[in-house]
Amino acid sequence: ETFFRQPHNLEVLEKLLTAGIQWPEIKPQPAQHAPLRGKTFVLTGSLEILSREQAKEKLEALGAKVSNSVSAKTNYVVAGADPGSKLDKAQQLGIGILDEADLLKLLNS
Repeated sequence: ETFFRQPHNLEVLEKLLTAGIQWPEIKPQPAQHAPLRGKTFVLTGSLEILSREQAKEKLEALGAKVSNSVSAKTNYVVAGADPGSKLDKAQQLGIGILDEADLLKLLNS
């Protein structure tokens, strides 16, 4: 995914397409092991071991959706240091709150 955000890589791809290079469309396969399918997570605050991007990628690899905002559809909020208003909203809505240690256990189970 990061590959396609780099300007140089986009230039190379554009040149290949202009030169007539074609490749078959590859459709993503559903995750074989998706124990978190149907669950929505929100990440807030600073994590110590994982970056938020790493946490998001790991959650999505297990089938979870990662959202930027807390709503009644959110299943869990992962709260790191200095979580801010997302944690407050999760508490008001009665949403499950995990710390980074809980998240790591979940990811490794």
